[in-house]
Amino acid sequence: MTSDIGQVSLILALLTALVQTGLGLWGGHRGDTALMSGASRAALCQAGLVVLAFAALTVAFIRSDFAILTVFQNSHTAKPLIYKIAGVWGNHEGSLLLWVMILAGLGAAIAGFGQRLPETLKARTLGIQGLIGAAFLAFALLTSNPFATLTPAPVEGMDLNPLLQDPGLAFHPPFLYLGYVGFSVAFSFALAALLEGRVDPAWARWVRPWTLLAWTALTIGIGLGALWAYMELGWGGYWFWDPVENASLMPWLAGTALLHSAIVVEKRNTLKLWTVLMAITAFSASLLGAFVVRSGVLTSVHAFANDPDRGAVLLLIFVVLTGGALVLFAWRGGAMQAEGRFAAVSRESALILNNVVLAVVTFTVLIGTFWPLFREVTTGERITVGPPYYSAVTTPLVVVLALVMAAGVMLPWKRGYLRDLPRRLAAALGITGLSVLILAVTGGRGGVMAFAGLATGCFIILLTVSDLVSRTKLFSAGPVAALRRAKGFPRAYWGGSLAHAGVGIAILGMVGTSLWVTERRVVLSPGEMTSLAGFEVRYEAIRTIAEANYTTERSTFALERNGKVVARLMPERRWYPAAEQQTVEAAVLPRWANDIYIAVGEPRGVEDEARVVRLYHHPLALWLWGGGLLMAAGGALSLTDRRYRIGAPAKKTKPSAGVTAVGAAPGLAE
Repeated sequence: MTSDIGQVSLILALLTALVQTGLGLWGGHRGDTALMSGASRAALCQAGLVVLAFAALTVAFIRSDFAILTVFQNSHTAKPLIYKIAGVWGNHEGSLLLWVMILAGLGAAIAGFGQRLPETLKARTLGIQGLIGAAFLAFALLTSNPFATLTPAPVEGMDLNPLLQDPGLAFHPPFLYLGYVGFSVAFSFALAALLEGRVDPAWARWVRPWTLLAWTALTIGIGLGALWAYMELGWGGYWFWDPVENASLMPWLAGTALLHSAIVVEKRNTLKLWTVLMAITAFSASLLGAFVVRSGVLTSVHAFANDPDRGAVLLLIFVVLTGGALVLFAWRGGAMQAEGRFAAVSRESALILNNVVLAVVTFTVLIGTFWPLFREVTTGERITVGPPYYSAVTTPLVVVLALVMAAGVMLPWKRGYLRDLPRRLAAALGITGLSVLILAVTGGRGGVMAFAGLATGCFIILLTVSDLVSRTKLFSAGPVAALRRAKGFPRAYWGGSLAHAGVGIAILGMVGTSLWVTERRVVLSPGEMTSLAGFEVRYEAIRTIAEANYTTERSTFALERNGKVVARLMPERRWYPAAEQQTVEAAVLPRWANDIYIAVGEPRGVEDEARVVRLYHHPLALWLWGGGLLMAAGGALSLTDRRYRIGAPAKKTKPSAGVTAVGAAPGLAE
């Protein structure tokens, strides 16, 4: 019964998506109010049907309904409830259904909250959103049906991949997919604007909150994924420039560029073509990521599927959507004429340069990800592109990006003067230089890379603080007046400042955890000791514990300093009998300045209690997670800015003129 409800719901959702596409695009073309209203109702109906299908699959997982193939392959009766629910999206079919549900939900949100949008723009946006939904619903039904059944129904399931039975992975995919799919809204808005032949400040104001939502969710998703890799895989790191990791980074970089370019459109009514192109690129990168994760063309511990046939269908969806968007861009892009003017030295120019650098970084990651595949196909030679390549190429670009960020923050709109920058940046540059000098004098490790990273991180943080001090006139007006001025700043400013500071803090964390790390690999038996970063590490005991769906070998280590026990860490090796798979659970002592990280490996012999123990001292690891949290918090705070709930403000004119801003819709002036 559950599978029937889900199956019928998906079929009806596909038909509704096709209706939504037709009503939206044709109604927008004809300007027919009835048809355009029908597109909104179809979007709401499609979302309801997909939610019903997703709910049906969730119920099947909770009830352990092994008559459904997806449940049988990814669940087990002894599994905790949280992982039964996480099992819904812990596989290819269920995760694709989550993707479709988020896609339909965003379409419904446009229909429900887009009352201020021009009717034709809204209808065309819904039409394109429906087309994307129809493509993925058809893909799910024809190649990846989550409600395929088994007869007779098995008594027990095969269990969820043990690597995914982790709290971080329970929440990681929903945020990641909200980020990926969230960029579909910017994509749909961009194509609708091309069909309309108009991009203006109002359009940019409508696009920015959707982009912010996607960017914030993707930031959280990437952070949770990195934390999972840090805790679950037991290798002591959090990012290895894996193809699937890169697949999440590319839309994040493109989305960051889109956010900044949309500001220029909103403020100066220029950079229109580039902003539309970035909207297309961000979602296209998301589609490319879906192809990487599900096709098996690139090997990754994060991959959901290894099916070339389904990968070919995903590649076709990517080619049709991206190729169609670029053809439309080439055909209609000439109608987008920039209206605003600005000097070469201005905040607008700095934001443009910011976009160029982000685009270069995105292209660098793209080349590194797919070059091994291209080389193997063309020459038969297998090569790998690892962290040295990415570090060598991206580090200088990040330094340039920090300098561009400084110019963007400190220069005024429309026209600025380079001679003013040294004075405004003096404090940030001076303290940054002093920090690097202290590192050099105290014998800091890591060479040029460490110095560049430290200087960049400190500079971004201090730049953010310096800008706040300058805007509030703290030193000239006094604390009381500065606080009064600060209260009047829009939430988007505070959100942007938090996000920028988070970037700087995260960079410092990256330097500490990658360039200053201390690693020890020793063989220890209970009762033996070793040392790490000023601690005496005593291997106290090892015991085997039977849990509901796995057996764990839990070791206890005491961290001692000056003869006193500071903390006890208990890393584990777990064995999941249903999946016949072992996992390593690291134990971490987090502190503001560093982490102590312990993971236990295999025994040397069958009855030998000696274990291979990996110990790591990670300076500034907490700064990495804190920086990511600040970035996400900044995005979330910016989303609450009231300006995003209305259109672009009207330009100030003389009372007798009686005109509204160029491109602004009536009734949308702030």
